[in-house]
Amino acid sequence: MSQKDRYAVIGNPIEHSKSPWIHAKFAEQTDELIQYGRILGPLDGFTREVKAFIASGGRGMNVTVPFKLEAYALADSLSPRAAAGAVNTLAFGPDGVCGDNTDGVGLVRDIEVNLGVSLKGARVLLLGAGGAARGVVLPIFDRAPAALTIVNRTAAKAHQLVDQFARDAAESGVRFSGGGADSVEAGQYDVIVNATAGSLDAALPEPDCEDTAFGAGTLAYDMMYGAQPTVFMQHAEKLGARAADGLGMLVEQAAESFFIWRGVRPDGGAVLRELRQMLAAKT
Repeated sequence: MSQKDRYAVIGNPIEHSKSPWIHAKFAEQTDELIQYGRILGPLDGFTREVKAFIASGGRGMNVTVPFKLEAYALADSLSPRAAAGAVNTLAFGPDGVCGDNTDGVGLVRDIEVNLGVSLKGARVLLLGAGGAARGVVLPIFDRAPAALTIVNRTAAKAHQLVDQFARDAAESGVRFSGGGADSVEAGQYDVIVNATAGSLDAALPEPDCEDTAFGAGTLAYDMMYGAQPTVFMQHAEKLGARAADGLGMLVEQAAESFFIWRGVRPDGGAVLRELRQMLAAKT
């Protein structure tokens, strides 16, 4: 029997991760011989764990909270998608450690392919200016929206992102702005993405945006996911919007990582449907 190539996801905490299950399904789909596990990374020992995994023959890793910035610093080379400063995918090869970020591609693919909402020409509102938001700005620009507004509780952090990506916005022809709650433009948005961690605490994102930002033509997308709709999703639905969680983003970013490692693109939609059914059955 052929030797299986080894991959893993590293984070802290990590026991909740669905990544091993997802990648096992991708391997079944594509007949790729891989083994994928979980690694609980010590908060003060990320680099040590990665180097140990490489030394044991590991071929690549996914990186989750709280190590994405450390992964960025560790990488010998970076893809353009990792330029935002966070890395969630590491590939190990003869040229060292290559860092990439598949989160934004996962978000965009879930919105456009799985949910059928085009970002081209759309007005997009991004709630939050942390690492989750930072990783999706450029992939959103790539889809040619009309405008992207970033709103954050600390307005200065939103302003920093606007400054960081101003040139990319200009090159993409996207109207790009951001700040505090007063930066939300009048009228209904086509897509509102919650990139804050508020849903982890069953809270609406801060700062809250005006209810008029939501409407029947709005997709309200929460990067968090669970067996039940998040508070943000429930709030959006009460205002007439269509709501979706981030489970599809999880699957699609994993599919992009798989493609980076194996050169084969799995069918994320099929795995998403099975995962959704599995989570529903548990409740």
